[in-house]
Amino acid sequence: MTVLITGGAGYIGSHMVYELRDAGADMVVLDNLSTGFRWAFPEDVPFYEGDTGNFDLVRSIIDRHGIEAIIHFAASIVVPDSVADPLGYYRNNTANSRTLIEAAVKGGVKHFIFSSTAAVYGNPKSVPVPEDAAPDPMSPYGSSKLMTEIILRDTGFAHPLKYAVLRYFNVAGADPQMRTGQSTPAATHLIKVAVQTALGLRAKMDVFGTDYPTPDGTCIRDYIHVSDLVRAHSDALRYLRAGGGSATFNCGYGRGFSVLEVIDTVKRVSGVDFRVETGPRRPGDPAQIVAACNRAREVLNWTPRFDDLPTIVADALKWEQILHARNS
Repeated sequence: MTVLITGGAGYIGSHMVYELRDAGADMVVLDNLSTGFRWAFPEDVPFYEGDTGNFDLVRSIIDRHGIEAIIHFAASIVVPDSVADPLGYYRNNTANSRTLIEAAVKGGVKHFIFSSTAAVYGNPKSVPVPEDAAPDPMSPYGSSKLMTEIILRDTGFAHPLKYAVLRYFNVAGADPQMRTGQSTPAATHLIKVAVQTALGLRAKMDVFGTDYPTPDGTCIRDYIHVSDLVRAHSDALRYLRAGGGSATFNCGYGRGFSVLEVIDTVKRVSGVDFRVETGPRRPGDPAQIVAACNRAREVLNWTPRFDDLPTIVADALKWEQILHARNS
């Protein structure tokens, strides 16, 4: 039973490759390498360079390798960029996903796991936010992911394709064995930016908005270790293969940290008091979003192993040191 991993050369996708490899599974990677790296996963894993929107390529991969399941990570993910380039995001995240799903249906793929986002909730009315909360995305990024969720839902009604939608909260950290991590140079993830600043790779870091309706005025997010996140994908695949029905799951820990709390944690873990400047809010950022995550724990039997902000930060810091040495 071979799994196709789209975006497998990227941050989360490369962790998924190692997660499945450690379990002895067969897999194939499809990635256009626009933000990913071929070195991020083992050389002996079959790899195809291309887009998920290339129907003929995807069908040939499905047929050649007997693909039984697809785990779909490939996407554009920067909220402010989506506000500036909505059409690009709808093309890459929605139109390409629709083509991928069509190829999956016509190729007889049984299971589909979709990398979605907490951004579909927008600025939720209640926190923690459950999976059945009404979606109300604040950015084209969130809307593009929600559209794909709808495509999957309707496809699941019409065809024998079972799916799991995993809505990520804020993913951070790195593989504890330091085989891969967040490697995109211009990444905007808060923890990556903070550890880069602690290491002197940035002269300073900016905090976008200090006037939110939160205790310290900065945004609150639920941070999940990337290794726990990919374990949730393995658990979802196991659930689907055992006959589980299509479902949506939040992926977070159920508690949030503000931007200033994260920065303070990075300073404590790194031992560096780096420069921080404040500025205006960015478009598309909700004030607070934290996961209600009981469904994943109860239905998937998902058990987090790295639910600790200093651990997440320490792994991110260690990976950034390795990455800097590699690129020096």
